[in-house]
Amino acid sequence: MSSGIYSGFSDIAKQAMMQPQESMLEVKSKKDKLYIGIPKEISFQENRIPLTPLSVALLVNNGHDVILESNAGLAANFSDKDYSDQGARIVYDTKSVYEADIIIKIAPPMMQEIELMKAGQILISALQLATLKAECLHALMTKKITALSFEHLRDEGNTLSVVRAMSEIVGATSILIAAEYLSNVFDGKGLMLGGITGVPPTEIVILGAGTVGEYAARTAIALGAEVKVFDSSIYKLRRLQNNIGSRVFTSVVQPIVLEKAITTCDVAIGAIRAEDGRSPAIISESTVSRMKRDSVIIDVSIDQGGCFETSEVTNHTHPVFRKYDVIHYCVPNIASRVARTATYALTNIFAPILLDIGDQGGIKNVIWQKSGVRNAVYIYHGHLTNKHIGERFSIPCKDLDLLIVSHR
Repeated sequence: MSSGIYSGFSDIAKQAMMQPQESMLEVKSKKDKLYIGIPKEISFQENRIPLTPLSVALLVNNGHDVILESNAGLAANFSDKDYSDQGARIVYDTKSVYEADIIIKIAPPMMQEIELMKAGQILISALQLATLKAECLHALMTKKITALSFEHLRDEGNTLSVVRAMSEIVGATSILIAAEYLSNVFDGKGLMLGGITGVPPTEIVILGAGTVGEYAARTAIALGAEVKVFDSSIYKLRRLQNNIGSRVFTSVVQPIVLEKAITTCDVAIGAIRAEDGRSPAIISESTVSRMKRDSVIIDVSIDQGGCFETSEVTNHTHPVFRKYDVIHYCVPNIASRVARTATYALTNIFAPILLDIGDQGGIKNVIWQKSGVRNAVYIYHGHLTNKHIGERFSIPCKDLDLLIVSHR
């Protein structure tokens, strides 16, 4: 079927959905009681949880049931009592959590978790396309799951809301991590990140002028550091300059200028994201070998391969290694280092969506009415609806608008 005819059908489906206003209003007034399950994360060093106790209280006060696996919030310093006091039901076996109609979690589900899921369930979690396995995808489709990837949720301003929130956290936290490793505490050079009167400020180079780069620059400037930001996009550099509101050294990626900045700086932050695939490793091993002794590299892009040729994945237990006397911090999940703050940021996004699902009479109506939520759906009642995933795994992809109409 040609794409023209396909989009034509989709337009007809949209018109069909728009016409019966009375029935839509009737559906809207029919509130759904939600049964929400929050399992304990089994993914390595995932410390975040999708909902805080106060968000649970909000959902319970709106007539919904929340079931939580014991110690699910412990890594973010939320106790079972914090949740039970706000009306959550605490269970001690994972299987009981998966009896809920909606499962909300952080990490993508592993095969042992998908096996516990029941047919027709709604799943809200990360997708992490880079590590997605075909067997997990097929298992979700077989169980006729409706799955939403929260990294594709968009807000009213068409911003990727979860990605933006986590990027703000990671950007600011990366500077605080750099400050730790510059100090004597971790055998660093013994520098205070920033500057004081009469002492030259520390020099920080940031690769990438996206949200991570912007919030890293904000934090570093606030501490008094001298900041240089490099990006291949003039538009992103100009936007960063305007958003920060103070003059900051910006440059397009000119090899000679960049190499000089990297070899004289105290801290280098790698925050260049690839739209698809691997981040460009724009700093060569020979450049790293000429960096100052005890300088610090924080490679935020390590989950996509990293911006430095010398980067290797580390974890929260063993976060750093030294190469050429340069301290490398290459932990992929920096937000889990400040899990409580990250949880507050996530709950601000997830709780309103869950309330909407209840108020609008089901997820189908929310998907239809909110394009930002619709953007996050990749499986609908067992049918794959994300064309990028379809192309990658050679699975036929269906039009989500047509599926919603056919399931009404």
